[in-house]
Amino acid sequence: MSKRYARMIRIILSVGIGTLFLFAVTGGAFAQDDATEEPATMIEEALAFATLEDVAIVQNNLDFTWMLLAGFLVFLMQAGFAMLEGGFIRQTGVVNSMSENLMDACVTGVMFFIVGYGIAYASGGGFIGTPELFLGGIDGTGDGDGELFIDFFFQFAFAGAAATIATGAMAERTDFRGKLIYSAILGAFIYPMVVFWTWGGGWLDEAGFLDFAGSTIVHQTGGVLGLVGAFVVGPRVGRVFGKPPQPSNLMMASLGTFVLWFGWYGFNVGSTLEASDLNAMGLVAVNTTLAAAIGAMTAMFYAYFIKGGKWQLPYMLNGALAGLVAITAGCAFMAPTAALVTGAIGGVVLILAMDALEAAKIDDAVGAFAVHGAAGMWGTLAIGLFASEGLAGSAGLLMGGGFELLGVQALGVVAVLAWAGVTGFIMFSAIKAVGLLRMPSAADEIGIDAYEHAASVWPDVLPVPEETSAPATGD
Repeated sequence: MSKRYARMIRIILSVGIGTLFLFAVTGGAFAQDDATEEPATMIEEALAFATLEDVAIVQNNLDFTWMLLAGFLVFLMQAGFAMLEGGFIRQTGVVNSMSENLMDACVTGVMFFIVGYGIAYASGGGFIGTPELFLGGIDGTGDGDGELFIDFFFQFAFAGAAATIATGAMAERTDFRGKLIYSAILGAFIYPMVVFWTWGGGWLDEAGFLDFAGSTIVHQTGGVLGLVGAFVVGPRVGRVFGKPPQPSNLMMASLGTFVLWFGWYGFNVGSTLEASDLNAMGLVAVNTTLAAAIGAMTAMFYAYFIKGGKWQLPYMLNGALAGLVAITAGCAFMAPTAALVTGAIGGVVLILAMDALEAAKIDDAVGAFAVHGAAGMWGTLAIGLFASEGLAGSAGLLMGGGFELLGVQALGVVAVLAWAGVTGFIMFSAIKAVGLLRMPSAADEIGIDAYEHAASVWPDVLPVPEETSAPATGD
């Protein structure tokens, strides 16, 4: 079959499928009395010429189109993170927060393209493989270039999420230059190494570690880096532990949560990497929804009965996110009832982790470690408890299996905790040593937005001082 003929067949097949779809959703509205040929007949004629190879090509294209669309949803989560962070912190740091969130996407994108993706999906196994820089130099003219481009874009969106998590924990006092440096290192090396060990076929994958969409790979990595960064940079001036600053805009934070929840369907359902397995796609979508909903509810009720008898919106918002983080690892490996339990416990883990950081006097401005780090660890361990053998290949401890899967999951959690903790401490300490991690005291007096950016998110309510200090090195 010539290439031209094969292409014509694929076009006919695609048009036929599209026509049948339109016919189904419109209830046959276009089937007029004077129609000369039924859509079903058109499909039959197209299929008569189609080969199995043609059908496989169309399905492959649909799979990669789904990945691309899911990647768009995951990238939209950058907006959700920015809105959530901007709403939770004080007005004097919102412009800086927006700047940092934008640069997370920009710097991570460039570094992940140059070296990060090559490390994440390097050839070989074990601890480290042999990477290819710049996607191996492809330019879009070779066979398979498009598939690699789409996979890179999908994976870049995940890398950007990991970088943004750390930004939220360190908000309101981090030097913008230091922020650019650590985003570059995270996107080029720290996060890609975790991906290589797991999704890239490295030693944790060889051991049987499971993390479907990134509770540990993405969220725990970002959460632990944020925790270490918050510890090294120190608390905000005037921070009273046990009584955190009030959020500046809970409406903005709420909208950010809804955007994140929406984007999470790309995060989790998109990780099926194909549009052909309806069972997997449906299960992941339902599990994602249930875990988010119950996580918000348990956090709300726990805070109501333990923290003063008020319905506190910040706990509801972070509870939903904790539920989402917790189910991200096991959304394809457990039944919906287990997803409810996983999400419910995630909402409680969130508050316990936030209280622990307050007691340790570590200033996490948005609760990033509690949401992403602590809930991410719990969600990964939950696979070892609730995994269904028919879905995961191995049963969890409470589903009739033994301790083996739980042990492997615990190994992965500890390994990523150690990797992100040690590399993060070295990185942030080095940035601090050269005077680029924390803003100088002058920024605390007038606000980081005025000092760093000569701007205010509400200039009519919170004017920028007429004279602002020039950026200077200092901790």
